[in-house]
Amino acid sequence: MSLLHPARSGTVITVWLVNDVPARIVHEGQRYRVSDMPTRLEDENPDLAHRLNLTGWRFQGTDTAGISRMFDIRRAGDEWRLIRVYD
Repeated sequence: MSLLHPARSGTVITVWLVNDVPARIVHEGQRYRVSDMPTRLEDENPDLAHRLNLTGWRFQGTDTAGISRMFDIRRAGDEWRLIRVYD
């Protein structure tokens, strides 16, 4: 398993939502359809007195060639940012 190069973490990506859940994304010019049930990412620090209310998702995306990757994404204001990609 490989991870996203740290220099690409935080990259703005395009996300299409259906019923507020990711359905498709574009990453590095490649379109992926969500091919599993997305899992909501929780705030990463459970010790915080106040939750940060960060919106994030983990899901498998599959491109038109049938290649699948696992994506972690988070909402940042009006944009979606890529956190991690697993090959």
